[in-house]
Amino acid sequence: MRIPTIDLSMHRSELSKHVVKACEEYGFFKVVNHSVPKNVILRMEEESAEFFAKPSSEKCQVGPATPFGYGCRNIGLNGDMGNLEYLLLHTNPLSIFEGSKTIANDANKFSCAVNDYIKAAREVAAEILDLVAEGLCVPDKFSLSKLITDFNSDSVFRINHYPPLKQKNQLSKHNNIGFGEHSDPQILTILRSNNVSGLQIYNRNGFWIPVTSDPNAFFVIVGDSLQVSF
Repeated sequence: MRIPTIDLSMHRSELSKHVVKACEEYGFFKVVNHSVPKNVILRMEEESAEFFAKPSSEKCQVGPATPFGYGCRNIGLNGDMGNLEYLLLHTNPLSIFEGSKTIANDANKFSCAVNDYIKAAREVAAEILDLVAEGLCVPDKFSLSKLITDFNSDSVFRINHYPPLKQKNQLSKHNNIGFGEHSDPQILTILRSNNVSGLQIYNRNGFWIPVTSDPNAFFVIVGDSLQVSF
């Protein structure tokens, strides 16, 4: 199965039709020619890598995630498994800065990198939601994007880190690393992957389809909240 690809440089009228079709038929698609600068992505990833490279004792001072902060735990066979670490942050810029004081050695550097990334990714998400509204002929085409453009929205930013396996090629159901089967409760998930594979989506025919990683693109997942709205 070929994953739908949305080229944001396409003509607007055609673009909205393609976005709606991808949402309806797949609930998942890849976005290319987006507006997020590479240097913004690189700075965020560098800051993230620096945090996860810290000793466990230092990282644990940022947790436990309740819900925001550092987490490293298993939540059952259908959830996080293995040595997955994550950092969950609210997307409010002031919240990011306050959290940065315990996350990074240089709070200003970390918060600027993360806030710049969130701002750019939020613009991509807002554009996609506007296209959905246009394609569905919603009277107020900004009605969906308004839900995420407010700094006080409940949007969150999550950074996942998967440490290398100690024993390669010896995977079992007890030491697989990653997320198990799940759906996302929010409106949209804007997902960036690096060159590590493993992502799969479940199609309407009942098959799990592997998704080829693409560090130059974003993957968009339609969340439960958007699905039930229409």
